[in-house]
Amino acid sequence: MTIYTTAGTRLYIGGPLPAQSDDFVATDFAAQTWVEVGETEGLGSAGDTSAEVTFDAINSGRTRRLKGTKNAGNMDVVCGLDPADPGQTALVAGERTKHDYAFRVVLADAPAGGTPSERMFVAQIGSASETYDSANSVMKLNASLWINSNIVKVAASA
Repeated sequence: MTIYTTAGTRLYIGGPLPAQSDDFVATDFAAQTWVEVGETEGLGSAGDTSAEVTFDAINSGRTRRLKGTKNAGNMDVVCGLDPADPGQTALVAGERTKHDYAFRVVLADAPAGGTPSERMFVAQIGSASETYDSANSVMKLNASLWINSNIVKVAASA
C-alpha cells in the first residue's frame, strides 16, 4: 500500500458545464480548457454521502434506514489571495453566475515516469470571499464549491 501527501496536488477550473441526470465520465470533460487555480493552501474534501430515509415499522417497532439521494458535498478551497491569478479570477467570476463549472483535481501520486490520478466534477461556486486576518497572516481567497455531480476518478498510470 502506498500513501501520498497532498503537497503538489493541483486544482483546475474549466468552463461552464451543466449538471446532467446521468453520471459523468472522463470523456465528458475532454473539451474543457483548464486553468490552474494558483496559491492553493487547502482543498477540503469531496465525496458522496447518502441522505438518510427512515421508515418507522409499526409491526416490528423498529425504525428502518434506507439510502436516499447522494450529495457529493462542498469542497472548501483556500488560496493565498492573488488578484492576478487567472484561476482565482475565474473562481470569483464564476461565483457571480448561476452556472455549474467543470473542475479537475490532479493528485500528486504519479508513479515514476507515469501520470497522476485525477478527480473531475461539476460544481456551482457558492462563495468566493476574502480573509484579511491579522498583521502576520497571508490574505486568503476562500471558495466553496457545491458539487452537483458524481466525482469521476481517473487512476494514475505507469
